[in-house]
Amino acid sequence: MAIVLDFEKPIEDIQNKINELKELSESSGLDLDTQIKSFEQQAQTKKKELYSKLKPSQKLQIARHQERPKFLDYVNMLCEDFIELHGDREGMDDRAIIGGLAKFEGKPVMIIGIQKGKTTKENLEYNFGMPQPQGYRKALRLFNHANKFNLPIITLIDTPGAYPGIKAEETGQGSAIAVNLREMSKLNVPVVSIITGEGCSGGALGLAVANKVMMLEHAYYTVISPEGCASILWRDAAMYAKAAEALKITSKDLLKLGIIDAEIKEPLGGAHKNPEQTSKNMKNAIIKAFEELEGMTPEQLKEDRYNKFRAMGKFIEA
Repeated sequence: MAIVLDFEKPIEDIQNKINELKELSESSGLDLDTQIKSFEQQAQTKKKELYSKLKPSQKLQIARHQERPKFLDYVNMLCEDFIELHGDREGMDDRAIIGGLAKFEGKPVMIIGIQKGKTTKENLEYNFGMPQPQGYRKALRLFNHANKFNLPIITLIDTPGAYPGIKAEETGQGSAIAVNLREMSKLNVPVVSIITGEGCSGGALGLAVANKVMMLEHAYYTVISPEGCASILWRDAAMYAKAAEALKITSKDLLKLGIIDAEIKEPLGGAHKNPEQTSKNMKNAIIKAFEELEGMTPEQLKEDRYNKFRAMGKFIEA
């Protein structure tokens, strides 16, 4: 049974009426096509109106939707001949970060992303999409491999943040992310990143120092989760909606602020309603991004990345 978010209840009510009319039509033989079509039109109009005016806290719910496509779903729809490469070469294969070689539009690329699960068992395997230091070190190994063999890099990001456990801190979580930021900035190949769901804090940024950073329409990208922000500012995580509004976490806000380069449209209702169309939109955005970066020298790519991140943020001198 499909999961219905709280703000989607008005649409569900109309859909229930449609289903009731269809059942009545079948059981009684009555011709109710006119009434059914009227309700279907009403549902579509309501959907368009609802999804055109979503609050940040509502987008948050869509970005975290259990049925939203995961990294491996997108890989299989975006690429061909994906070969996963395992391990950080120091003794661990963090399953929260998955990456490998693939063909994108017939050309070899390195594609790396953060994986979440669809079931409790899978979420335990992928640590709920929260990478540990070994995951970032694995990603760095793959970045260096791509750099050595002149392969463009695609990263797909969906994480509530890097794993905050004691073991992660003991094994160098902060330094692992910091090293990735430094080394990604020095890559000689084009890097394209897409925030596909959640994009929280350094956990997301550790894979997103790219020439082109894009977001799906209902994804979010932020320095801290709205719940975490609310807990710090108001000592109450329940005030997350207020924090989400203030943090400017949506694709439209971040595009306006120059943090991302493009918003990728999702099907009406979110990526989970039509993963194939979502992947097609992502593929077109990636193709366009690589075309814009084509012909740039390694030095130009590094300069482009440097200038992009240096331009973020504003300050006023008192």
